[in-house]
Amino acid sequence: MSYQLIVIVGNLGRDPELRQTPSGQAVCNFSVATTRSYAGADGELKKETTWFRISTWGRLAENCNTFLHKGSKVLVEGRLTGDPATGGPKVYSRQD
Repeated sequence: MSYQLIVIVGNLGRDPELRQTPSGQAVCNFSVATTRSYAGADGELKKETTWFRISTWGRLAENCNTFLHKGSKVLVEGRLTGDPATGGPKVYSRQD
């Protein structure tokens, strides 16, 4: 048996989106940005932001939709779903 746990602390990038599956189950999707600051080799302060797409289900999805909004600070604990094609984490590129 394998077990993995990921903890993400960051801010919501936009308001959560709630939808229902055909069976009536609530699903809430939102994005969380995490930012780390560090000094580069030149001594200049640099910031690196990583975005995570989060999905919650059932009653938790309804609560997220009710209480969270853009800019909310959140702590998310869950599991990371890998990309079936590569086995690694899913990587999304920005679509402008």
